[in-house]
Amino acid sequence: MSPAPSPARNRAAVLGSPIAHSLSPVLHRAAYAALGLTDWSYDRFEVDEAALPGFVAGLEASWAGLSLTMPLKRAIIPLLDEVSDTAASVEAVNTVVFTEDGRRLGDNTDIPGMIAALRERGVDKVDSAAVLGAGATASSALAALARVCTGPVTAYVRSEARAAEMRGWGERLGVDVRTADWSAAAEALRAPLVIATTPAGTTDALAAEVQERPGTLFDVLYEPWPTALVAAWSGRGGAVVGGLDLLVHQAVLQVEQMTGRSPAPLRAMRIAGERALGAR
Repeated sequence: MSPAPSPARNRAAVLGSPIAHSLSPVLHRAAYAALGLTDWSYDRFEVDEAALPGFVAGLEASWAGLSLTMPLKRAIIPLLDEVSDTAASVEAVNTVVFTEDGRRLGDNTDIPGMIAALRERGVDKVDSAAVLGAGATASSALAALARVCTGPVTAYVRSEARAAEMRGWGERLGVDVRTADWSAAAEALRAPLVIATTPAGTTDALAAEVQERPGTLFDVLYEPWPTALVAAWSGRGGAVVGGLDLLVHQAVLQVEQMTGRSPAPLRAMRIAGERALGAR
């Protein structure tokens, strides 16, 4: 008697809390449609840190992968069988792939997603950079800058504790991180590459400080868009990379890992994301 065939692995989802705002279902479903994966599904689930172990334990063999957003990127790590070097470098996993033999593999596509988004705008190497903020996204920004920036990175933060954290990440990632108080954040705008990792509204006061023909601004927000800083930056001739660029590029890598199909349809995913944001 031949063994029963393995069930198809064709389910995926994004987990987090809050999760209702997530664009991940829009992007992944657009990819499935473009790739002809008509039997694949991608959903969203409101899951916090306390509920995460039970949720993961309850998944059956049809699951191919998970996307993780806040506050789960670190909480998922103890539940995995293997974590990539990229994810381990920042202690953050945003992608889980389930193998046929049931293993759980964790990766971080935010970091290569940032690099890809910058390269799409022609930014391959810079000799210095500035980071606004010191939250979870800032460590991923430093990991990306480790591959993009050949010189010092100045992080503008609100407390000495945050400054110490950023210097610690710099030592771990091999980046020459210098820190400055947030009150001097206008100085950051003179860097050839500025990465803004702060919540909505935080950088609005800096918009009036943008000089003519600035360098490249990478603002990780995608809603509201454009931010006041982005509008001022592009209005004065500077190049802008946005949060939707990051979201699409990291989702492309997730789709490729979860489905085994490459390349994922970047253009179709971006168009779907733009339409969804426009409808909001």
